[in-house]
Amino acid sequence: MNPRLDLSALMRLQKQHRRGAQSANGGPRTSTRLEEVTGFGPNPGNLRMLTHVPKDLPAGAPLIVALHGCTQSAVDYDEGTGLSLMADALGFALLLPEQQRANNVNLCFNWFEAGDTAREAGEPLSIRQMIANLVRKHRLDPARVFVTGLSAGGAMTSVMMATYPEVFAAGAVIAGLPYAGGIGVAEALRTMARPSDLLPAARGAAVRAASAYTGPWPRVAIWQGQADTTVSPDNADEIAKQWLDLHGLAGRSPDFEQRSAVHAERRWTGADGKPMVELHRIAGMAHGVPLHPGEGEGMAGIAGAYMLDVGVSSTHEILRFFGLSASQAARKAPPRPRGTVTVDSVAETVDRVEPVATARPVEPKPEAGPQPRPAFAFTDPGAVITKALRAAGLMGTDRR
Repeated sequence: MNPRLDLSALMRLQKQHRRGAQSANGGPRTSTRLEEVTGFGPNPGNLRMLTHVPKDLPAGAPLIVALHGCTQSAVDYDEGTGLSLMADALGFALLLPEQQRANNVNLCFNWFEAGDTAREAGEPLSIRQMIANLVRKHRLDPARVFVTGLSAGGAMTSVMMATYPEVFAAGAVIAGLPYAGGIGVAEALRTMARPSDLLPAARGAAVRAASAYTGPWPRVAIWQGQADTTVSPDNADEIAKQWLDLHGLAGRSPDFEQRSAVHAERRWTGADGKPMVELHRIAGMAHGVPLHPGEGEGMAGIAGAYMLDVGVSSTHEILRFFGLSASQAARKAPPRPRGTVTVDSVAETVDRVEPVATARPVEPKPEAGPQPRPAFAFTDPGAVITKALRAAGLMGTDRR
């Protein structure tokens, strides 16, 4: 099921990547193989744009958008998942939007803020502009844009697919939440701990209300650790309900099920036999990305905080779900220079980047330049709640 790679090339790249992850004194580096792009267009969410584009990437290549979790950086997420190495091996571009501490003290994407969960606003619009810039600049395939993320990044993955469904062919939510699952601090905390058990139609209606889109919905893979005490595993069921309803599969039994001691998978397919919704559960796993770290076949990434070695590579499985395999775009790429390189980009705003042959709503062209952000309001109910909010990344999100 995993994409087959040129293992010798991938092993060389992983060794170089691991060396680059350590400084001369053995401490962690603050940057690796990613390049920062500035001037990409309107940035109302005040996010950074980091990318990895393999050398000599041909026109028409896919794009993966990867969204880190709380307390992480784009570099952390890339090193943990091994995505930029897989980009070199399989031939896709990689975009890693990065949160800034001025927006959220714990570096969480603000999936619980009304201003950051709507189309044409906040962080979703910033990420949308990054995608448009990268697709145009590198002549990527607009019909093969994918999104994935962990925790707050997983919740923002749900936000992106709901607010810009015409942009994404598929997404993968890791330890995340359903779209519109918790707006505001109190509701966000409650949803993380115990989400409402809603009907699929109610979950789907929230996504339908997020845009005027009427075309085919993104396919979705959901990954969840069963011992997660940060995001309740019940959220995986609510995400599945949401997308099963959108794909017209609510109430239907899975078309495929398999289970091992660690990994249980359920899969619902469309009329063409392609997986529309997948639900993956990892027994005994806490909050994080499931990894099988190493340098062999079916292995990727480096274990660490929120990057958990469970012997299952969600990186490979998500790439398989996205349809990215060696048969489509196998390549051997030389190592990119180490260090984060800042690249100035001419700001180019677009109405949207459209996949082929799908109906799209007409939307106004966004105005260039920064836009004011609403201040985050919080009434402290006590020291215990305050501590919980800080731990969840739900405090200190003023943007001035």
